[in-house]
Amino acid sequence: MFFITATLFDRRSRVLVDHIGALRTAIRLTRRRYHFGIDAIVVLPDHLHMLIALPDGDADFSIRLSFIKRRFTRAVVSAGTPLARHANGEAALWQRRFWEHTIRDDGDFARHVDYIHYNPVKHGLVECVSDWPHSSFHRYVRLGILPQDWDGDVRQGLGSFGERDR
Repeated sequence: MFFITATLFDRRSRVLVDHIGALRTAIRLTRRRYHFGIDAIVVLPDHLHMLIALPDGDADFSIRLSFIKRRFTRAVVSAGTPLARHANGEAALWQRRFWEHTIRDDGDFARHVDYIHYNPVKHGLVECVSDWPHSSFHRYVRLGILPQDWDGDVRQGLGSFGERDR
């Protein structure tokens, strides 16, 4: 199981939420081709966090993230969204690198799920976790895992999880 953070090249961009349907399609197509489960996810305007489970004997999270990025970039370009270009002509939508962390145990898993769900509040996008629409938090509520009014006690001691503070 892996915690992944992928960030846009332009940290002021809103392209992930502006094209959320294209991102969902890119993820769905990637899951069809390279199987993996998503235990938690949040999509913010300029970055996303995912907690993914790969099949036994398969630790290639990079191919999955690469495929998601490529599919999403193609969809955004096809939609006519202007994108900056690198010197080699490649679209400068995503940062080339990403953050990855191997989940060590149940406690580590729980901390990362909480971090993912609290992230929109951390970034000042909403005041309540339940107000952010692009989060697996809503699935956790439907399944009875978390209450609708959960606000997490994740403000203390969790760290940056691969993000720089703003």
